[in-house]
Parts: sequence; C-alpha cells; structure tokens
Amino acid sequence: MQIWVGLGNPGPRYALHRHNVGFMALDVIADMHSFGPVQTKFSGWAQEGRIGSQKVLLLKPATFMNESGRSVGEALRFYKLGTDVLTVFHDELDLAPFKVKVKQGGGHAGHNGLRSIDQHCASLGAPDYRRIRLGIGHPGHKDRVTGHVLGNFAKDEGDDLAEMLGAMGAEAEWLAKGDDVRFMNDVALRMQG
Repeated sequence: MQIWVGLGNPGPRYALHRHNVGFMALDVIADMHSFGPVQTKFSGWAQEGRIGSQKVLLLKPATFMNESGRSVGEALRFYKLGTDVLTVFHDELDLAPFKVKVKQGGGHAGHNGLRSIDQHCASLGAPDYRRIRLGIGHPGHKDRVTGHVLGNFAKDEGDDLAEMLGAMGAEAEWLAKGDDVRFMNDVALRMQG
C-alpha cells in the first residue's frame, strides 16, 4: 500500500489558501478515482481506494501544518510501513504558479509541514520520501511570503488551479506506478492543451 499525504490546514477559513493546495490535490484524486468515504483516523481524514492496480491511502492531517508529521507518523506506524511508500503533496514557493514537479528526498526548505514530517518520521526513513511540489510562485520579497502562502488563490487563478488539479488527477496512475517522469510530462502536456 502507498500513503499519499496532502498538506494543508483544517477548517473552512483556510480552504482556498495557497498553503492548502495539497488538500485540494487529494480531494480531486479521491473524486476522480472513486475513493471510499472519508474516515476520521490518524489525527486526520483518510480515504482508501485504488489507482490502477495500486492500493492507496489518501491522508489529510487535521493537525495544522506545523504538526502534520504526527498524523503521517501515526499512519505509517499503524501499517508498519516506512517512508519509501510515502508521497507528500505540498505548496512550493520556488516553482512558478501551477508548475508540478516530483522530487525524491531532500530538505524541507523552510516548509513547516515537511519539517514536521522529517521530525516525526525520522526513524521511518524521513527525509527520503517522494514530494509532489505544487508551484505557488514567490511574492518577490521574503517579508511577503507569509501573506502570500496564507492568502487565497486569486480569482483569475481559478481556471489554472482547476486545470492543474484535474491534470494531476487524470495522470495519477503514473505516480502510483512509480513513473514520476511520465507523470510530470503528461501533466505538463495536459496543461499546455
């Protein structure tokens, strides 16, 4: 089984924040691949299903971003799995808006959700897990980062956001199969269309 985690903050006031694009990605994947009902467990919201032939647990931590690792660690320990089965969807300041990149391992680059996962899952293999980096762009100055990250996507970004999420959902089977390059290429092709 694979565990795919979307990072975000719980509650309606955060729903459209750039920081919550990981939650949005999981919602679209669950919908497009007919995942089962949402269950409250692992200090979050979990849905089980299949993408192609792969069994996948989708997990949205309900712990707030800074404690995301607690939820991820609970799920991995419950299933007796390491971070080799973990994929984390998160917002990425250092990518142009709506660009999608896959990265294996690495640092947290100041992202509090990734930092928390690294801390809580160190004994399970962190930071060596796959990340799906979802570009939100950089506001240009570090003093404006917090407002940008914790701000809603702009109205004129709605179509691009929906297109990116839909492309990822449509191509998710490549991720499930471990073909990260094909996933990135096919998402990019769909978004050029």
